[in-house]
Amino acid sequence: MAGKGAIRVGIGGWTFEPWRGVFYPDRLPQKDELAYASGKVTAIEINGTFYGSQKPESFAKWHDETPDGFVFSLKGPRFATNRRVLAEAGDSVNRFIGSGIDRLKAKLGPINWQMAATKAFQPEDFEAFLALLPKEAAGLALRHVVEVRHQSFLVPEFVALLRRYGVAAVFADEPDYPYFFDPTADFVYVRLQCAQEAEPVGYAPQVLDAWASHAAVWAAGGVPGDLPRIDASTVMPPEPRDVFIFMINGHKPKAPAAAMSLIERIGEP
Repeated sequence: MAGKGAIRVGIGGWTFEPWRGVFYPDRLPQKDELAYASGKVTAIEINGTFYGSQKPESFAKWHDETPDGFVFSLKGPRFATNRRVLAEAGDSVNRFIGSGIDRLKAKLGPINWQMAATKAFQPEDFEAFLALLPKEAAGLALRHVVEVRHQSFLVPEFVALLRRYGVAAVFADEPDYPYFFDPTADFVYVRLQCAQEAEPVGYAPQVLDAWASHAAVWAAGGVPGDLPRIDASTVMPPEPRDVFIFMINGHKPKAPAAAMSLIERIGEP
C-alpha cells in the first residue's frame, strides 16, 4: 500500500437562512453563497436531488462556481428508494443518472441512496437494487453509497452484498438508526448528525479530534479499532480510501463551524 486517499469535509446544501450573518458575511448576495461556502469547506452534499430533478444547466453552473478539487455528493431521488420493491427502481435510477449529473465532471462525488426508515433488509430485493446502479455516466466513473435506517440491515449478509458490488454504506452517528462502520468500497462516507447548540462549533473538541483520527486511518486504508462493525471477521485490503464527512443535522446552524474545525484538524484534502 502506498499513499492515502483524499479527505473532504462539508455540509448539507448551502442555502440556509440561519447561516446568513453567522457563516456568511452580512449582505453577501445569495447568488454568491455557493462560491463562498466552497471556499470554506471541501465538499457539499446536495439534498435537493432527493426531492426532484435538477436541470443539466444547474449542475454545470455549480461546477463553474466552485474551486478545483471541490466535490459535490448527490442524494439519489426518493422515487428510487422509497418504494416497496427496490428491484423495480430501474427507470427512476436511469432518469437520475441521465439528468445531467455528468455536467459536474470531476467534481461529482458519491451518490447517496437513502432508504426509508421503514425499509427492512430483504436480501434478494436489495441485491437487485445494487445491480441497477451503473458504474459510469457519459464516461464518468460513478461511486454509490447506501444509507439504511432499519435495524434489520445489521447482518453480515448486508455487508457482503455491498462488498460484492463495491458500494459503500453511510456511517452515521444518529442514535435512532443502525450504527456501524464496515468499509465496503474504495471510499468512506460519514454523515454526522448530532451537533449540539451548547458547543461553540457544534461538537466538543475531543469528538472532532476523534473523527479526524478516524478519517486519517480510513484514508490510509485502515479500520479504526474503536468503532463497531457488523462483520469484524472480514478484512478489507489495506488500500487507500477517499473519505467524505458531512455535518448534516443536529443543531444545523453550527454545521459550517463544525466542518471548518474538522478541516483545521485534518489539513488539506
